Amino acid sequence: MDIIKVSANSRTSAVAGAIAGVIREHKHAEVQAIGAGAVNQAVKALVLATGYLKNDSIDIVCVPEFVDVEIDTKVRTAIKMVIDPIDKIS
Repeated sequence: MDIIKVSANSRTSAVAGAIAGVIREHKHAEVQAIGAGAVNQAVKALVLATGYLKNDSIDIVCVPEFVDVEIDTKVRTAIKMVIDPIDKIS
């Protein structure tokens, strides 16, 4: 399963649909964003995905973490959001 990468220009509805689809299919999703604008879009998409999944009676939990990512030989710090259905956690 690939990480869903979000940029500051990502459409929140498209990212939300991707999150919801991956959760439905794989029961686990990871979203990665670098920079304030990208993190903003990722969080808004997560809120939308929560609504999409509520329609299927799926509640989710998100655990954010820092990860180092190498881009063009430079190490950048990204935010990775690990998303799982609540029933998987308990």
